[in-house]
Amino acid sequence: MNWEEREDPKRLYKAFAFKNFREALAFAQKVGELAERENHHPRLTVEWGRVLVEWWTHSAGGITEKDREMARLTDALYVG
Repeated sequence: MNWEEREDPKRLYKAFAFKNFREALAFAQKVGELAERENHHPRLTVEWGRVLVEWWTHSAGGITEKDREMARLTDALYVG
């Protein structure tokens, strides 16, 4: 798992690359469906050719094992 740890708030961060906006948006939708299913929601930023995903647990004030699991599940959604 090659996620970056960032501060303020402490969180897991990763940028996923795509050929165009349509593919980026489709991936963001898959991440959104995963988040709803698991009742744990990331910060998603969708841009042309890229999706930024950030996982952390607000109530814990940082990264939990649930966030690490969600990052692994997010990686599994990425076909790249």
